[in-house]
Formats: sequence, C-alpha cells, structure tokens
Amino acid sequence: MYAEDIEKLINFALVDGSVSEKERAILVKKAVESGIDKDEFEMVLDARIYESKEEKSIQNESSSIKSDKPKTKSVVKCPNCQGNIDAFSTVCEYCKYDATGRNPNASIQHLFELLNETESQRKEEPDTILGSISNVFAEAFSDGPDKIDRQKMEIISSFPIPTTKADMLEFLSLAYPKAQQVGNIFTRNSEKNKLHNQFAMVWKNKCRQIIMKVKFSMKDDPETLNEVLHYAKELDLV
Repeated sequence: MYAEDIEKLINFALVDGSVSEKERAILVKKAVESGIDKDEFEMVLDARIYESKEEKSIQNESSSIKSDKPKTKSVVKCPNCQGNIDAFSTVCEYCKYDATGRNPNASIQHLFELLNETESQRKEEPDTILGSISNVFAEAFSDGPDKIDRQKMEIISSFPIPTTKADMLEFLSLAYPKAQQVGNIFTRNSEKNKLHNQFAMVWKNKCRQIIMKVKFSMKDDPETLNEVLHYAKELDLV
C-alpha cells in the first residue's frame, strides 16, 4: 500500500502484535515526511494493528484445537548426572549441579554466523564497472537499507527466541547495544548513524520478544528477572 521502506517499518513494529507510542511516533513522522496524510496513515495503522491481533488470535485458537496433548516443559540433560531438568533451571534437582553454563552462547553464535554469511554475499558480488554504476544509483535513490541489509534484518526478525536461561541472557547482553538508537534529532539520520538506527529497530523488537518470554517463564527467578528488566528499562520496553 505504501512505499517499501514504510511497509517494512510497519512490519517491524508489528512483530509482537502491538505498536508502542514511540514506534507510532516514528512511523507517523516517516509517513508525513513521505507526503502521506497523518490522519489517513494513523487510521490505516490502527487497522493493521487490529488485523495483526486478530491473526494471532486465530493462530492461537487453531493451535489449541489441533493439540489435545497437555503442554510439557522444555527439558535438557544435566551435564553431570544426565537427568532431565527444566531448560530454565540453574541447578539440577537430582545432583545439585550448577547447570547455568550448559551450551553457552550457542544461539547468539548461530545468529551471527548467519549474518556473517549473508554479509559475505556482498563481498562476493562481481566488481564490474556496470555493477559499480548500478550500486551508485541504488544508493542515490534509495532511502532504506540495501538488499543485503534487508536480508540481514529478516534473519534477525525471524530468528527463533533462545530457549535456555544462559542463551537468553547472553543474547540480550549482545543485542542490547545494537538495539539502542544513536545520534540526536539532528544526527540520527546522518549517513553515519542511519543504517545503525534502522537495524536498531529490528534488534529492539527481538529483545522485546525475549523479554516477554523471560517475564513469563522466569517469574519465579527474581535475580534473572531483575537483570532482564534492567535491559527492558534501558530500551524503554517496560
């Protein structure tokens, strides 16, 4: 309906089914700058939010109907006694082994491997005069990320949420600086900061998903919950 860059921003904002006041302000500002009527855009945005919530509701109902089996906790093997323990537990209930260090950083490492593989495609493109001219024109007339960066954003958006406590905390600690906007009102859209800030919106949405997961699954672990809520506060996701 709208230009590709605006549609992309709307999709990023709706990744969790809702749009915060800050995200709405950014979307409205971008739309007005593109010549779109503010009232019309807000009406369309509200409709998109409603459609997104309805779609998620239908998906949840469908999943509930299809599955008659009771939900079970995600379990992993204790590295010491091989007993089954909750994926979010920090101590094995059988042998009291400290299990916080099992498979550390596995999830975030895999994500960065995917991002590096995608970035390498940029370097593998043939360095021809025609290709260089094409890139110059593409950069001159494009107000958004290029093809490789869009692919990387899609990888981040669709990457599965980590399932263990260690991975979720590691993911948040590494994603946190990438999810922060840089620059002020005058410099945030400068050539130096613009791409970082476009990626920051994607990282922030991924952090939001993880924080919501932690709030639900670790509500009985106040130490971890406080650590995660610190990230949420810093990213204005409380």
